[in-house]
Amino acid sequence: MLPIASDWDGLIRDFRLDIPAELNMAEATVERHVASGRTALIYDNGSGPVQEWTFADLSRESNRLANCLEGLGVGRGDRVAIFLPQRPEVVLTHVAAWKLGAVSLPLTTAFGPQALAQRLASGGPRVMLCETVSVPLLSDVLAELERPPVLVVVDATGPLPAGVVSYSDAVSAASDRRAMARTGPEDPAFLSFTSGTTGPAKGALHAHRTLLGHLPGIQVSHDLFPVEGDRFWTPADWAWMGGFMDVVFPALYFGVPVIAAPRRFDPEEAWQIAARHGARNSFLPPTALRLMRQAHGPATPQTRFRSIGSGGESLGADTLDWARSTLGCSINEFYGQTEVNLVVSNCAALFEAKAGSMGRVVPGHQVEILDDDLNPVAAGEDGQLCIRADSPTAFLGYFNDPDATARKVVNGWILSGDRASKDPDGHLWFGARTDDVITSSGYRIGPSEIEECLARHPAVKLAAAVGVPDPVRTEVVKAFIELRDGVESTDELERDIKTFVRNNLAAYLYPRQIEFIDAIPLTPTGKVRRADLRARSVAELTGSAP
Repeated sequence: MLPIASDWDGLIRDFRLDIPAELNMAEATVERHVASGRTALIYDNGSGPVQEWTFADLSRESNRLANCLEGLGVGRGDRVAIFLPQRPEVVLTHVAAWKLGAVSLPLTTAFGPQALAQRLASGGPRVMLCETVSVPLLSDVLAELERPPVLVVVDATGPLPAGVVSYSDAVSAASDRRAMARTGPEDPAFLSFTSGTTGPAKGALHAHRTLLGHLPGIQVSHDLFPVEGDRFWTPADWAWMGGFMDVVFPALYFGVPVIAAPRRFDPEEAWQIAARHGARNSFLPPTALRLMRQAHGPATPQTRFRSIGSGGESLGADTLDWARSTLGCSINEFYGQTEVNLVVSNCAALFEAKAGSMGRVVPGHQVEILDDDLNPVAAGEDGQLCIRADSPTAFLGYFNDPDATARKVVNGWILSGDRASKDPDGHLWFGARTDDVITSSGYRIGPSEIEECLARHPAVKLAAAVGVPDPVRTEVVKAFIELRDGVESTDELERDIKTFVRNNLAAYLYPRQIEFIDAIPLTPTGKVRRADLRARSVAELTGSAP
């Protein structure tokens, strides 16, 4: 835990991260709280009664599941895939796998067959948990794998295909006692795949110490979390780092209840869930925040958050001001990657955020802005954001891919692939993904600022900016725009949006091309898939299939 401090400099000066010689995430998040009697999970599936799970409940049920998995052949180092929405079995499977010394492999239910096949072939799980609704999809995908995992269905109520296991039948017959596997801080604990916005998705293998490494980032991004009465909720998929490592397991480590609501994100319902269960702390991706802001009105249930963390893209001053005035708290923007998470953050409790800044380096990490030769650049200069490879949240490497690991980790630095700068006060400023930078008429343009401006236009629901080839300017800015309900695309509206950006930002930043589309493509974590939009534009220019 962070030392008690009243200012940021004191926090940095007094911080020490103590990682023990023996560490298991199951012990750290569940077993050490068993005697407390506290609630760990609040499960609201939207139809039946709300369930509350204590830490003792999680302990007993994860023991049964661990014994069941062991009977299905899972041992130390084997992978156990989790293809489930937010529900207790997600937590139980992670914990059960760790109790065996196995590796959990979370997968979002938003994946289609191609994405699943690639990750399952790469990760090679021995067992996979899913819901009944997923069985037809998975049966087709697994039929193409050389070594398919055993399917375990968590909500089975009737006959299942041959070879598919009913969770309730298998677990109810298992003992609720078992010994914990002895693991060290560097032993592998979970395999989290990158979002795959460019190139094939790669599995980032993480160790048990990654949990402890996340704690300082959670505490600062949630204003010195935990405080008595805290209760955590996020609409983010628990299959992603932003769900299970930015929310679920750090909260459980601190004994704070987590709200689970397994529904597709709807901004109006999100307000309902937060209010119904008294959510005090939340991780809200930028897209979710913008949509919730649009949905917030007089009839919206009122909830007063104590802390909100957000990351992935800059929010802009108007969103931050809205949160302070409407939600009763500041939004602490932070930065991290699947490979090395929560390394930069704001902390409104200890310093005033600068609108658009990612914040300062989180205690326990070393983050620098370096040039192409990995030398530090001067304050305010653009460079690549790099993190020391001995960061406590750093991955062990890409699973079975040493070549990709060698490209990511160079001379002791993890290369983020993100452009950024650091001001004299130590605040870091995101520029763009290296492959998102738009080069136009000699300018190097990051898309975030343009997108934030577009989002303020009254007709725009969501927007994305990319660079497209241009014979004169190298590239020009093109905006893809999803309009609000009831708004029609017209030539007049296109001209108005261009003028709006020109007037609010600068002439060289306005989109010279605009395309209105039904839906902006997003990753499951709510990030814009700009690579898809660039490919679409190039295909239109060349007349080839995207």
